[in-house]
Amino acid sequence: MFTFLLVVQFIIAALLVTVILLQKSEGGGLTTGGSPAGLMSARGAADFLTRSTAILATLFITMSIVLAFLAATRHSTTIDATLQRQAAPAAAAPAVAPAPNPAPANETAGNSQVPFSQ
Repeated sequence: MFTFLLVVQFIIAALLVTVILLQKSEGGGLTTGGSPAGLMSARGAADFLTRSTAILATLFITMSIVLAFLAATRHSTTIDATLQRQAAPAAAAPAVAPAPNPAPANETAGNSQVPFSQ
């Protein structure tokens, strides 16, 4: 059912975009004008497109809320482990051997210095 509603939502969105682009704006829409002697007059087409936009927008918002509710209440029994991180082995040796600890400056080989004090 969820997949069906997603398909319906997609169809509503495509129709909404189409109806919005067909409307005549100040710069002109995607329509070429046409003559008033056609199937509908210019005023009738504008009213139809405005009414269609309002209806499709209402359906789109309603479907969005329904789909969000269904997605939130869906209980999945399987866990997707495709992105699960691999646990690092506990006994693995480090990739780089640690550097030996340097000897303190006053204990270098062959040089026994006493720190200067006043």
